[in-house]
Amino acid sequence: MNQKIIKTLEYGKILHMLGGYAATSLGKAWVEALEPNPELAEVKHRLQATDEAGHVLRLKGPAPFGGIRDVNASLRRSEIGGTLNPAELLDIANTMSGSRRLQRFILNVHEDHAVLLLAKLCGQLTEHKAVEDAIRFCIDDNAVVLDSASPELSKIRQELRTGESRAREKLDQMIRTPSIQKMLQDNILTIRNDRYVIPVKQEYRGHFGGIIHDQSASGATLFIEPESVVTLNNKLRELKLKEEREIEKILQMLTARVADFAEPMKLNLTVLAELDFIFAKAALAREMKAILPMMNDRGFIKLRKGRHPLIPRQAVVPLDVEIGNQFSTIIVTGPNTGGKTVSLKTVGLLSLMAMSGLFVPAEEGSQLCVFDAIYADIGDEQSIEQNLSTFSSHMTNIIRILREMTPKSLVLLDEVGAGTDPAEGSALAVSILEYIHRKGSRMIATTHYSELKAYAYERSGIINASMEFDIQTLSPTYRLLVGVPGRSNAFAIAERLGLDKSIIDHARGQVNEEDQRVESMIATLEENRLTAEAERHEAEQIRRESEQLRQQLEQEQSRFELQRAKLMEQAEREAAEAVAKARREADEIIADLRKLALEEQSSVKEHKLIDAKRRLDEAVPSLKGNNRPVPSSKKQKLLQAGDDVIIASIGQKGHIVEIVGGTEAIVQLGMMKMKVAVADLETVGAAAKKQPQQVVTGVKRSRDEHIRMELDLRGSNLEDSLIEVDRFLDESFLANLSQVYIIHGKGTGVLRSGIQDYMRKNRNVKSYRLGNYGEGGAGVTVVELK
Repeated sequence: MNQKIIKTLEYGKILHMLGGYAATSLGKAWVEALEPNPELAEVKHRLQATDEAGHVLRLKGPAPFGGIRDVNASLRRSEIGGTLNPAELLDIANTMSGSRRLQRFILNVHEDHAVLLLAKLCGQLTEHKAVEDAIRFCIDDNAVVLDSASPELSKIRQELRTGESRAREKLDQMIRTPSIQKMLQDNILTIRNDRYVIPVKQEYRGHFGGIIHDQSASGATLFIEPESVVTLNNKLRELKLKEEREIEKILQMLTARVADFAEPMKLNLTVLAELDFIFAKAALAREMKAILPMMNDRGFIKLRKGRHPLIPRQAVVPLDVEIGNQFSTIIVTGPNTGGKTVSLKTVGLLSLMAMSGLFVPAEEGSQLCVFDAIYADIGDEQSIEQNLSTFSSHMTNIIRILREMTPKSLVLLDEVGAGTDPAEGSALAVSILEYIHRKGSRMIATTHYSELKAYAYERSGIINASMEFDIQTLSPTYRLLVGVPGRSNAFAIAERLGLDKSIIDHARGQVNEEDQRVESMIATLEENRLTAEAERHEAEQIRRESEQLRQQLEQEQSRFELQRAKLMEQAEREAAEAVAKARREADEIIADLRKLALEEQSSVKEHKLIDAKRRLDEAVPSLKGNNRPVPSSKKQKLLQAGDDVIIASIGQKGHIVEIVGGTEAIVQLGMMKMKVAVADLETVGAAAKKQPQQVVTGVKRSRDEHIRMELDLRGSNLEDSLIEVDRFLDESFLANLSQVYIIHGKGTGVLRSGIQDYMRKNRNVKSYRLGNYGEGGAGVTVVELK
């Protein structure tokens, strides 16, 4: 991509923002090298990776990149035979452990929620645990070689400690001697050139044998190594040299082990850099509240509420624009400071971002295109050094664009033809736009020339647009209006500001009749647009309210059907239990009768016993069939509002709220209302006479009944837990609870995932979330009921 376009559209500022979200220098290097890609498949691949990282951020939070360093230079040095220092070896070990930790994090997420591209990248990471362990065995977290790194080093350091102790004791004895104390500047030991010395006053320098190593700035104090400890210090010096040689040997051994795995480690660093880069893109998208755009390569752009990412969210005016379907060129007219240039830059910058695999700040449903190149001539590029005027610099840029563009390019022109005589400039602008349009490139151009309005109106595939201007407030609204040409508001603004009306009328007389007709037509178009927009907003509001009402009715109906089914199931279960109990009792009685007949030679006949058994079997009710009773042929009392009735089909008691049309009635059943056919209703008295032995099973819920607000499922398996959750939510919903808690514990996450999958399908659940701090965290799911 041309660097001039990158600078013009301020793409570099986006990269600077993106770099702020990279956790490592590896990721920052990838950000700095990022460029838009003209291949659709590659762009979709990049966007999918960003989308997967966004899912990980929402589910698990930021990925753990701690400890990962750019150790490429250290690896190269190890390969050419150099010796790495302890800090460099520690960075390599930390990078290895950080790589393993990041890999485990992403693969754990992949088990619950598929992130295929990220998991594939993690599969390329290789472990080098043996090298890491060898480094940590020899070097501590402060990059100091440990005594345990080798037996020889341990022995040397032990001798060092012993020798240092003896030297200190010798000097301590000297500085505690009263006759010597008066010769010392301070009664302390110190070190100069890695040797123990004492601070002696200048005048007593001859009282001590030994070596003078240093003196104070004033010369009053000499740092002398007494002759009695010279031998001890010489021994310590020899031990320190041996220590350095042993440490060098250890570092060479560790460096050689690193060199053996340098190439796989470099590949690991490349994968880690890409992962950091991908998560940085996801973090930027979350900060911008950006979305995954749909991509195509057929020159189609559709932005819904697109926002310029460098303008504060509270100040930016969203942009709605579509190009590449019915028309390939948009000509935007209107006054300065109306937002034309910002609109051009928004389209261009969001296209660059999408082609780079970045999400764009817009609403869902936005589409962008992969262009082979984006060209822009925006802003005043007057150059004193090159002796170019504004017009010349624009023409130089446009000539280059016309030479390089293709039918798959996007061209953005700001104030085309400006900076010269209006008549010649407008003619030149028309010719340039016509050439680009015939070429087939997608183009958005801004202009002040009114001649271009007529050109766009007459030319197929080109459409007018303008930036909205509020005459009442004398300020632009920065909204792009596609299909409405811009109109000059000079007369209206002057009149609002108080210019004499006679001057304005005289000015109007100077404008030719054709231009006045055009301005009048544009004003009428704008008035009609405002009216249509207001009506559309009103219709949209009515549609939303209707949709909301429809959803509420569907939910109420679903809840009623669910409750009805459960009531019927409960009634069938109770009836089946009663019949089973009666059958068992009857079997016991018949068994007793047979026993009695055998023992006492009773006259009870076998065929009579069989007949009695058959009649008992026939007495079992058929509850699975049609539950709707046949309406009584007898004429019943005329029903009216307020009557207590029984709904025969479900055996429930209620009272009539309203009679609808003589054939249906609205019946109140507890907290529910339902519409029932009048033929399905019986008055309470008639039903009691008709079915004196009928037992009606219902659900009763009172305020005194204890309703739990939490369900503890810890230790349960998923299948049993889902049954308990279903029952618990039904009880909570019937009890009018708004919020309940389901305790599933943290564990492996299987129980939590299964329960939350069930929540998405349950019609009574409005929303759900994991518990906050103090609520149980990830071990609790908080459910909000409708």
